[in-house]
Amino acid sequence: VASGHPRPDSVVLWTRLSGADLPDRVEVSWELARDERFEQVVQQGVEVAESAWGHSVHVQPQGLAASRPYWYRFRALGDQSRVGRTRTAPSPDALATLRFAIASCQRWDYGHYAAWRDITAFDPDLVMFLGDYIYEYPTAVGAVRPVQGGRVETLQDFRDRYALYKSDPLLQDAHAQCPWLIVWDDHEVENDYAAMHSERLSPQFALRRAAAYQAYWEHMPFPKSARPQGHDMRIYGHLDWGRLARVLMLDDRQYRDAQVCPRSGRGGSNTVALRDCPELMNPQRTLLGAEQEQWLARSWSTQHPWNLLAQQTLMSRLAGRNRQGDTIYWTDGWDGYAPARNRLLGTAATLKVPGLVALGGDVHAHYVAQLKADYDDLRSPIVGAEFCGTSISSRGPAQSRLDAARADNPHLLVANATRRGSVHFIVDAHTLQADLRAVDDARQVNSPVRSAGRFVVESGRPEVHPA
Repeated sequence: VASGHPRPDSVVLWTRLSGADLPDRVEVSWELARDERFEQVVQQGVEVAESAWGHSVHVQPQGLAASRPYWYRFRALGDQSRVGRTRTAPSPDALATLRFAIASCQRWDYGHYAAWRDITAFDPDLVMFLGDYIYEYPTAVGAVRPVQGGRVETLQDFRDRYALYKSDPLLQDAHAQCPWLIVWDDHEVENDYAAMHSERLSPQFALRRAAAYQAYWEHMPFPKSARPQGHDMRIYGHLDWGRLARVLMLDDRQYRDAQVCPRSGRGGSNTVALRDCPELMNPQRTLLGAEQEQWLARSWSTQHPWNLLAQQTLMSRLAGRNRQGDTIYWTDGWDGYAPARNRLLGTAATLKVPGLVALGGDVHAHYVAQLKADYDDLRSPIVGAEFCGTSISSRGPAQSRLDAARADNPHLLVANATRRGSVHFIVDAHTLQADLRAVDDARQVNSPVRSAGRFVVESGRPEVHPA
């Protein structure tokens, strides 16, 4: 079971039926209660789970009370689900607080999910999952736990891979604990894909993307209105958490321009010097697509003390140097779309967006950084803070590479790829507190998890400081 997309008067409840020889259509009853014992059931109903949509169920009860917990469960074919707990968002005028966690990148064969146990123990109001829920690859050499089958290609392949990941009890507990907001990155479809461009330059990529998007919707607590149409599915949008914060969820995969200067014979990312790839500075290129860029420019809130920008990857510049001393950039991240980043952060600076905090994943390392409107201008002001969380289990890059890059990127306060984990946040009207969580050993399901650093951002001041 899972829940997501909380609003002051509604929330999405999700489940999926599994097992052999299921009928094409199955009636699934659901209940929502004010208490865990279901002595105060407030709503109930019946949904039909169809084989065409993976026997998934997406229920969105309306007319709920704001800012309170609810408990839910499902019944079908003589079986009953576990009980899940969810909560609604605060009313628009509420002086709210917010506890939330960010997480990403949970490759199954690379490790266990001790980080999810730690998130569940934190007891957040909300989890923001920022991409790479599954990985499409076959089992890696030296795997901690294998996956079944080869590379994921078909709709059934994607369904089977999600079913495997969702069999993990620690991930199940985290879903049953609280509502989630979710965005994808690339591995839910294919590594480094960009819009309709495949890393492997596959002529059948549109069919693959449609299958991947369908399986994604089938397995996530999205509303019915988000159900994909072929290879299109809108996942970006915003959520207001009372008078405290606006959460803006972005999609940096579906609408982007293809990465420039790819390796010979393939699409996707590369690491290049600017002098060898001047197209990096083309102001027409976009990571979000023109329509989403315009939506974001209209959607910043100047009425809330916090604007939490939940997106897929590191936003701050992470420039390195090659052996010749040239500055080099990774083309798949925001560094590959620097003019688009300047537009986004420049607009935020012009509008004086309060409490801008970018949240990211993807790069399998903890980063804490100052956001600047233009990283090539030493006088450019700090416009916000950034916390990019490390992976739940996916392996990180070499720490030596990050250490070398710190000298050329003074806006980076932390760059640590040695540990897996997440980031926990506590937010009120005055401060945002962040706790970088680090798993001792992701290969061990019972591994301890510890703090790897605490930081604070004060309302009305964009800088991030050690706590």
